[in-house]
Amino acid sequence: MKNLFYKFVLWYGGWSIVNKVPPEIKKCIVIGAPHTSNWDFVYAIPALDKMGIHKLRYLIKKEFFFWPFTWLFRVTGGIAVDRSKKNDLTATLKKLIEEKDELYLLFPPEGTRGRVDRWKTGFYYTSLESNLPIVLGFLDFETRTCGFGKVVHPTGDFNADFKVIEDFYKDVKGMNPENYNTSIFITKEDK
Repeated sequence: MKNLFYKFVLWYGGWSIVNKVPPEIKKCIVIGAPHTSNWDFVYAIPALDKMGIHKLRYLIKKEFFFWPFTWLFRVTGGIAVDRSKKNDLTATLKKLIEEKDELYLLFPPEGTRGRVDRWKTGFYYTSLESNLPIVLGFLDFETRTCGFGKVVHPTGDFNADFKVIEDFYKDVKGMNPENYNTSIFITKEDK
């Protein structure tokens, strides 16, 4: 029943899937960008399921965990994040990664649906500390395509790695393109 519902959602939305995660990758950090609308979730979950990604966990702010949606976010792999206080989220995620044989850990690096000056960098440092590749996932509302692009193996050169990621996403259009800042990072030298 779930598969039929997911197929219907993608068909009704006019979405097609391009590129899947290479089959040899069993554990990775996935970026979901641009994130400009709640509709991203509505289309991403069915698309990920159709691509065979069932070991998905994703970060979502804890404010979304309220009845009647708590069950939905838990069943689909949601991890509640309290952004109001400092926590050791990277260490928690690293432990989760170490415990699993297969895991796709999805980050919405903008951290919100509104326009931001720069992305949050937790996905990058989690990838570095866990020695996992970063897979660039996208929903392009202009072309109605979704899928995965490059696989980035972070080098530790923050500026160079983020430039590769920024270049990939510069032409991807979110549902509300005005909410997406194509300059996703501030170089270490600019700080």
